[in-house]
Amino acid sequence: MAKIHFYYGVMSASKSAMLGINAFNFNRTGNKWEAIKPATDNRDSATHIVSRIGVKTPAVALKNLEKYTPKPDTQFLLIDEVQFFSVKDIDKLVKIADSSNITIFCYGLKVDSNGNLFPTSAKLICVADELHCMETVCEMPGCSEMASYHLRFDANGNVIRGGNQVEIGASQYKSVCRKHFYKMFYGQNEK
Repeated sequence: MAKIHFYYGVMSASKSAMLGINAFNFNRTGNKWEAIKPATDNRDSATHIVSRIGVKTPAVALKNLEKYTPKPDTQFLLIDEVQFFSVKDIDKLVKIADSSNITIFCYGLKVDSNGNLFPTSAKLICVADELHCMETVCEMPGCSEMASYHLRFDANGNVIRGGNQVEIGASQYKSVCRKHFYKMFYGQNEK
């Protein structure tokens, strides 16, 4: 039985870059790997996982994992933007890990811009053998707290409350600490 790892963090926490570094190291050591991403993640490329710092990793974009089967020689499976797959897809990953010797590395967001857990991330928190929080600093000027939430803004700079959980694109989001999320999302004043 192989392990499932879940690397989670806010946007700009270098999750996709870490995936690319792992792929690079697997290539260097001769380990066989595959990378997949959800087809909904079409922001930068349909055939690559592209980090914000420019690391590109070849990947297959899939609508779901229902018919997915790893290649026979695969040792490591790298999955980006895992929160956009379904809970049923996570059950498929558990089956792959438990019936093979393929270690699975999942990278994704834990919470959406409404402050709610993604259902897929909640499932991964339950089933992953190891959880890894990837940290970055709040994007609000002058704040040095760790970012753990996202705020989504409209074209006029107003916080969007509610709406679709999935909205591809980084320009209208900021990764923020809990204090700034509660202040800006709920309108709570600082004490």
